[in-house]
Amino acid sequence: MNNFNEDYSQTRREVGNEAGLTRFMSRMYGNMTLAVLVSALSSFLTLSVFRTQVFGYISQHPGTMWIVLLLPIALSMGISFRATRNPVASFIMLMVLSVIYGVVFSLICAAYTSTSITAAFVSSAAVFLTMTIYGNVTKRDLSKIGAHAIAALVALIIASVINMFLQSAIITYIFSYIAVIIFTVLTAWDTQKMKQIYLQYGNQVSVSGLAVLGALQLYLDFVNLFISFLQIFGMSSRD
Repeated sequence: MNNFNEDYSQTRREVGNEAGLTRFMSRMYGNMTLAVLVSALSSFLTLSVFRTQVFGYISQHPGTMWIVLLLPIALSMGISFRATRNPVASFIMLMVLSVIYGVVFSLICAAYTSTSITAAFVSSAAVFLTMTIYGNVTKRDLSKIGAHAIAALVALIIASVINMFLQSAIITYIFSYIAVIIFTVLTAWDTQKMKQIYLQYGNQVSVSGLAVLGALQLYLDFVNLFISFLQIFGMSSRD
C-alpha cells in the first residue's frame, strides 16, 4: 500500500512538472514571438510612415546612433538582472528593446533588397525553429558545446571590432557564416538551458520573470541569425 502511495505521488509530481514546463515554455515562446512581431512592426513603420523623420534626424544627429546601439545592451542587462524580481518591468523593457531593434533593423534593411530581407527572415526562422525544437527534445547535454559557442562569440566580436577598421567585405562575409553557426548552436543550448533552469528553480522564482528572461535570450539568438543571414544574402546578390 505504501509503495502504491509513493508511486502515485511520484506520478503526480511528474505530471505536474510536465504541465508546468509546458506552460512555461509556451509563455516563453509567446513573449519571444511578441518581441519579434513588435520589432517587425517598428521596422515597418520606421521604413514607411516615419522614414523621413527618423532618417533625417539621425543624419543631422549622428551621435544618436550610439544611443540606439548601446541602449539595447543596457536594457538586456537590466532584464537579465531584474527578470525574476520584477517580471512586469522586465517585460516592458523587453518590448522597448524590441522597438529599438526594429528601428535598427530599418536602418540596416534600407541597404538591402526585399528579396534578401525575405530570404534572410525565412532562413533564420527555419534554423531557429529547428534548433529550438532540438534543444527542447534532445537528451544530450549541450552545456559544453554551448560554452564553446560563447567563447567563439566573444572571439568573433573582438575580430569584428578589428574589422571595423580594416573594412574588409570578404572578412565580413566569412564572419557572417561563422555567426550563423554560433547562433544556431546557441539557440539549441539556450532552449535546453531555460528548460533545465525551470525544472530546477521554477518553484523558487517568478515563472513569469523566468519566461521573460528566456524570451530575451531566444529573441537575441533570432535577431543575430537574421542579421547574419541578411549580410550573407545581401553580399551574395551583389556579386
